[in-house]
Amino acid sequence: MKPFSYERAASPASAAAAVASRPGAKFIAGGTNLLDLMKFQIESPTHLVDIRYLGLDRIEDTPDGGVRIGALVTNTELASHPRVKRDYGVVSKAIVAGATGQLRNKATTAGNILQRNRCPYFYETNLPCNKRQPGSGCSAIGGVSRSLAVVGTSQYCIAQNPGDMAVALRVLDATIETVRPDGTGRTIPIGDFHLLPGERPEVEHPLAHGELVTAVTLPKPLGGTHHYHKVRDRASYAFAIVSVAAVLQKDGAGRVAFGSVAPRPWRIEAAEALLPRGPAAVVESAFASAIPTHENAFKIPLAERTLALVVAEGRA
Repeated sequence: MKPFSYERAASPASAAAAVASRPGAKFIAGGTNLLDLMKFQIESPTHLVDIRYLGLDRIEDTPDGGVRIGALVTNTELASHPRVKRDYGVVSKAIVAGATGQLRNKATTAGNILQRNRCPYFYETNLPCNKRQPGSGCSAIGGVSRSLAVVGTSQYCIAQNPGDMAVALRVLDATIETVRPDGTGRTIPIGDFHLLPGERPEVEHPLAHGELVTAVTLPKPLGGTHHYHKVRDRASYAFAIVSVAAVLQKDGAGRVAFGSVAPRPWRIEAAEALLPRGPAAVVESAFASAIPTHENAFKIPLAERTLALVVAEGRA
């Protein structure tokens, strides 16, 4: 056990300032990811700032017809919200496909999109990992890589983004709202939120130290049919091997994002424009830059078959 101090924040701005003032400080809400990382001694925060009582737990309509989801809305609340189920069904379906009911009752919207990767070498502290210890090397390259990314990787990291909800948010073009330590806010398109590893895989998002996610905003509904299909090794409490989030229109057009194949939710707009030509054309374009290992090359044809299933569901 490593000692840490604790405080309960009074406002989003004061929470951001409190974390920014201490190099080893972290926010904590549901704790479903951070507490595990602390137990494994992957994260060792010296100070925790509790943000659970800041009023960031509401789901509200926006003036332009969209929905604003507070950072502390739980996964269960979000998945079961009538407006979300009706107009943003891909979000509800993605959330229900993840974790367990107990975890969804605690996990928050912001925590979900900020969860760390699930590469086994990231959690094995006796082995090198550039995300955990920059410059130490990537044990996954040349190691066990069946579940890891096939596209968007670099010579420094091949870890995959593990989320379900983030894939659905990406297909909807969500935006992330934050507050900085000086009290000013900004918005970040979700397509720019999860960073590719490049030469610095330890940098996973563009947030400054102390910058607090306050909400996720969804634009006005797209219509069409909403789908989320997750392929995994067991029926529950398992991360995806491949997942597909899609919003399909009657004319054959639509949007598609793939999960668990890249360091971020993988959506290539030029590829989804090929939907009328069929899943094979979409996958060929979306994965054109893929560099799979011999263990995970199967993910690419699996992505095509999964998308084909989703398209068939949309036509049914």
